[in-house]
Parts: sequence; C-alpha cells; structure tokens
Amino acid sequence: MKRDGFQLISICYNAFVVKLLLKKNYLTMIHNLAKGEIHIFRNLFMNIDGQDKDILEDGKLACGKVVSSILYLNKLISDLHATVESTEKDMLINGWHEINDPREGAVITWERQNGHRHIGFSLGNNTAVSNGSNEVGFPAKHHITYNNARKIEKIYWNSILD
Repeated sequence: MKRDGFQLISICYNAFVVKLLLKKNYLTMIHNLAKGEIHIFRNLFMNIDGQDKDILEDGKLACGKVVSSILYLNKLISDLHATVESTEKDMLINGWHEINDPREGAVITWERQNGHRHIGFSLGNNTAVSNGSNEVGFPAKHHITYNNARKIEKIYWNSILD
C-alpha cells in the first residue's frame, strides 16, 4: 500500500500483524536529537573551485542537514539538503503546509540572524530541538523562541502524521 510516496509496512507473519509506526518513530527520532552529542550531521564536504570544503563548518551551519535527514529517513521529503531553503522547498513539494500553532513534530523555521535562517523541530510545550549554530554545533533542546531572542517565521505540518 502506498500513501503519498511512503510505503506503509504491514506484514502478516505467523498470525502476527506488524505495522511500521511512522509518527511514533519520527517523534522518537526528534526527541533523541536532544539527548547528546550526535556527530553524523556535522559535516558535508563539497569541492569548490578545486578545494575541498566543509560547507557546514563542523556543525555550525548544519540545521538544514539535521532536519532534512530526519525527514528523509522517515520518507517525509525526497532528498537530503544542506540549507533551510532547499529543505523547505522539498517539504512543500511533499505535502507539508503551514499551520498556526506549534505541535509536537512540527517543523519550525526561525528568522534570519547573522545572515542565516534556522530550522528545527517542535517538541511541544514551548520547546524545540535544532542544531546549535554556536561553537558546539550539536542538536540541542531549547525554548521555542530562544526565550524571545529569535522570532518564528513559519511552522509546518504534514497531514500524513495525523
């Protein structure tokens, strides 16, 4: 059975019915982001004018890769991305739409600061998780507006998660 590009897994095996729990797995991945140092999202190397360069600057610019990786692993977008803009474009193509109020699992974009937009996930209860753009460069849990220091631009939801 296919649903919006995601193949739902439902298998009957020895009288057991096994079904992949998309929303539960997705939310668990998001909550696990805030549990500690996750190194796999920190780097993305490109060859620019003959020079190899880590375009994510050892995690400082990795928010797009973090969010797109979780979305991609759950088949909620089509590909991995390095930027907020390309992640957002892929989300819109794959059924994500704007909502007014954050809910657990919603994708949030924040205003541009220091020349960069920011993207992460709502954890509910006015908390979010996103990749830190500070010197640490790891995903971390924080207030949804960084205690009113960063304005939310947009909040996205995909109805497949209802």
